[in-house]
Amino acid sequence: LNVMPCVFPILGLKALSLAKAGGDERAARREALAYTLGVIVACLALGGLLLGLRAGGAALGWAFQLQRPEIIILLLLLVTAIALNLAGLFDLPAFGGGDRLTRQQGAAGAFWTGALVAFVATPCTGPFMGAAMGTALVLPLGAALAIFAGLGLGLALPFLLLAYLPALRNRLPRPGAWMGRLQRILSIPMFLTALGLAWLLWRQRGLEGLSIGFFAVLVFGGALAFYGERQRSGKKGGMTWLVGAALICVVAIASVPYADPRLQHQDEGNVVAFDAEKLDGLRAANKPVFLYFTADWCLTCKANEAAAIERAEVRAAFEKAGVTVMMGDWTNADPAITRFLEAQGRSGVPLYLWYAPGKEAQTLPQLLTPSTLTGLVR
Repeated sequence: LNVMPCVFPILGLKALSLAKAGGDERAARREALAYTLGVIVACLALGGLLLGLRAGGAALGWAFQLQRPEIIILLLLLVTAIALNLAGLFDLPAFGGGDRLTRQQGAAGAFWTGALVAFVATPCTGPFMGAAMGTALVLPLGAALAIFAGLGLGLALPFLLLAYLPALRNRLPRPGAWMGRLQRILSIPMFLTALGLAWLLWRQRGLEGLSIGFFAVLVFGGALAFYGERQRSGKKGGMTWLVGAALICVVAIASVPYADPRLQHQDEGNVVAFDAEKLDGLRAANKPVFLYFTADWCLTCKANEAAAIERAEVRAAFEKAGVTVMMGDWTNADPAITRFLEAQGRSGVPLYLWYAPGKEAQTLPQLLTPSTLTGLVR
């Protein structure tokens, strides 16, 4: 999860923090522990919220936060603010003002960075994660929370090792002018992350949702630019504009249109939209079916689709064998898909199932290759 495009730029901020610490062993370890605590607390909070909502009857699965366009816009605003800060448009008082203030705010900054990393990273899933998250939903509360905490510890482990192993940390460059240049460079992937979130907002709510997101970004970004100009000129009053812009963004977010998931799923070419009754009918007719569940915010899903599912040789093999390809799109919350995933012991995507004629479902690996799929019909 640490090398996912949406997470990796944020880790660059922590690399800067360690570089600033230099040879200060205590400062490096204090930030590492605060960062780890932030990641674990965020994972526990997300897991506890998920379990609580499910206990109340809501049909939700892992990564449910990215199925809400309101949260996508909030992340879009946050990532844009981070990118503008890295680009030097404005300064955050909590992160500037000399070594003394930096040391005072280091642990708090590390904690919230860890929480942000966990919030952004959790929608991604890799090998073993899908089964683990599915198991967590059926275990007793204590055991389930232990799994969520374990996920957080694993996510924070590389940074934790870097802080506690001097041999690794000593390989980092010493503090210097390069840090300012690196900070500007790190703004580029953050801006790209913002573009990715805007694309996801468009996929979820179309042009209307994207327009609302861009409006919020322009209002908030303009307020940040004005705040930065006031900072550079030594004037006050910029914070009032930020508060006003935030209120406007809240109103904009509240106006995001509702989308009925039942109206979003349509057949695309040779791919049939997921429908439990249609699946039962195909199985009753002894038709082979390849069923997969995906989401636009799932990078593993998109990688598998590009590398295996949508390859010409796979399509030709499926067409020759009369295989029906069925897709469940979980980009937006869909209770029908959530219930089906639960029945398979999963709480998130990706999930790949192969139904041979007259047989029960075979669960395929979370990392697919063309040979894996073409081998099913041989």
